[in-house]
Amino acid sequence: MSREAHAGICESRGVRFPPATRLGKDRCEQVQLVSCDMADWIAVPIAERCPNAEICLDPFHVIKLSTDALDEVRRDVWNDTRKAGQPGLARELKGARFALWINPERLTERHHQKLARVQQINNDLYRAYLIAQQLRMIYRVPCDQALELLDAWLAWARRCRLAPFVKLATTITKQRPGIEAALRHHLSNARTEQVNTQIRLITRRGFGYHSPWAVIALAMLSLGGLCPSLPGR
Repeated sequence: MSREAHAGICESRGVRFPPATRLGKDRCEQVQLVSCDMADWIAVPIAERCPNAEICLDPFHVIKLSTDALDEVRRDVWNDTRKAGQPGLARELKGARFALWINPERLTERHHQKLARVQQINNDLYRAYLIAQQLRMIYRVPCDQALELLDAWLAWARRCRLAPFVKLATTITKQRPGIEAALRHHLSNARTEQVNTQIRLITRRGFGYHSPWAVIALAMLSLGGLCPSLPGR
């Protein structure tokens, strides 16, 4: 996101930036792509201040919606099983939570066993798992193939009779232009989020700093590719 768009967002929340920190109208109009989530408080200032920018919805937030829908199905199934007087099956479903969440390439043998057990004891939950994993695939194939997979996913989700995924299909249909833009331009927040996470770790590790410049200097030293000459070396 441009600093100008960010300034607009903060102004809407009661935080004002001095004019010198803003990009200005001309540079805002040069912004072509913006990676963000689906929040209106981001999209509205971008549309107002960067009229030529195309919004690319960050893949992480799209997949998170799918994971949330999957977990909602799991909780419903767990509650139904528990109320039906099947505490053993309920415990198995509760214990399968992380196996359902983890990326397929990171599954251990134990996770595979849990998923196989879920397939045996509850078809709805296993179907929800497959639908969630299918959505992940649109970000792992070339754009043309991804768009075809997205069409197929929407058709599957709409008719799956699992309320959380039917609702998610409606959301993704509404947000589809931003999803397609991210697929075409291969744009995401991943690198920025990774740097932000590392800077937060640097801040915690320092147990406080006397000034922001100390944090900035350490962040640049750790993440900026700097290699200063050290005395005696």
